[in-house]
Amino acid sequence: MASSRFDVNDADLRESFLRLEVPPALDRLEPGSCARWGGMQPQEMVEHLIWALEISTGQARTECPVPEAVLPRMKKFLYDNRPTPQGFMNPALVSGLPPLRFESLSQAKVSFARELGAFLDRQPSDGTLHTHPIFGLIGYDEWHRSHYKHMHHHLLQFGLIEG
Repeated sequence: MASSRFDVNDADLRESFLRLEVPPALDRLEPGSCARWGGMQPQEMVEHLIWALEISTGQARTECPVPEAVLPRMKKFLYDNRPTPQGFMNPALVSGLPPLRFESLSQAKVSFARELGAFLDRQPSDGTLHTHPIFGLIGYDEWHRSHYKHMHHHLLQFGLIEG
């Protein structure tokens, strides 16, 4: 199991983590894997990560209930070098996780790999903004930070990396 150094402000470390650590870590996830905290099942977690990737590439859309005046304070989290805390609740998911979309965890993993590649292969400087459910309209760099923190959080949750 990899022990991952955490630094949200190191772009090269984030890129390496997303490209080289996340895929093999998720390969170790099994249908019966137990979370260290929270109520997600393995496939729910993978599909949750897929949803975030789809939002970041514009394939899915979500609303941001955070008032415009509060967004600058919320975005500071993306630059704060602290991991996402256990028990964090995404406001877009307060009513629960959506139904599973894939027939199996293995199918979800294939989709995840495709969506991660689609995100990482985007042109970082294209200026495209997509709505994040907590941070509002953000571009590639802030999505990169968000995915790094988000995936780190869920890999820790399932014991796929050590913090």
